[in-house]
Amino acid sequence: MPTCKHAGIPTSTGLAGGQARVYSDGITTVTVSNARRRLGALARLIEAGETVIVTSNGQRIFDILPHSTRGGINREAIEELKRRHGVERLVTYIADDFDEPLPEDFFLQPLPEKP
Repeated sequence: MPTCKHAGIPTSTGLAGGQARVYSDGITTVTVSNARRRLGALARLIEAGETVIVTSNGQRIFDILPHSTRGGINREAIEELKRRHGVERLVTYIADDFDEPLPEDFFLQPLPEKP
């Protein structure tokens, strides 16, 4: 695939001709107006695993990253752990005032003395 001499990205993305810059770390940078006009081309770059930085007046505004799925909770592993250690419930008690706001001086109060 031919590479854009100015931007260092494939010309088939539609971002050739100085409309994007690729720095030494491989991250593509485009302006907001170019991103708006070339959203399809940016989507193809992002699908390929690239990160794109969008700027306005030379200031970094936001990054567009490839979507990554989070691992989440492994419920099977939790159940196995509970079964192996004979635990019925992980949380046995929640105070009635659990979700109440803390007093303003909460972090200023000294810690209780150890017995």
